[in-house]
Amino acid sequence: MSDRFSCARIEMDFEYGAFGIIFIIVFALVIGIFIAATVRSASEWNKNSRSPHLTVSAKIVSKRTNISLHRHANAGDISGAHGFSATPSKRYYVTFQVDNGDKMEFSVTGSEYGMLDEGDTGKLSFQGTRYLSFEHG
Repeated sequence: MSDRFSCARIEMDFEYGAFGIIFIIVFALVIGIFIAATVRSASEWNKNSRSPHLTVSAKIVSKRTNISLHRHANAGDISGAHGFSATPSKRYYVTFQVDNGDKMEFSVTGSEYGMLDEGDTGKLSFQGTRYLSFEHG
């Protein structure tokens, strides 16, 4: 009888051991992805901050929006037993073409997006990949 018990015990230890290893690997991957995203974001912010402010003649060649839905569990229950709700998120992008033919796309606010039309010309101000303003002219 004790042989069966010890055999079952060994199998149970293996299952929890495999689960523990998988849990640690997944946890490390999630933390690693979070750290990589934070470092990349900080690096881009730093690069933009060190870049000069540039103002160039430009033409708006296209506009686009990107809508994404973020699902949230109702009542704080992550199991979804109380259902889910979705919160939409909308990002606005404008593509400018400068005099030498290069095109640059920038993320802009909703109010800026509404003020800009395809075909508009003027002065584009930016710093690295950071949009600053567009003055019609």
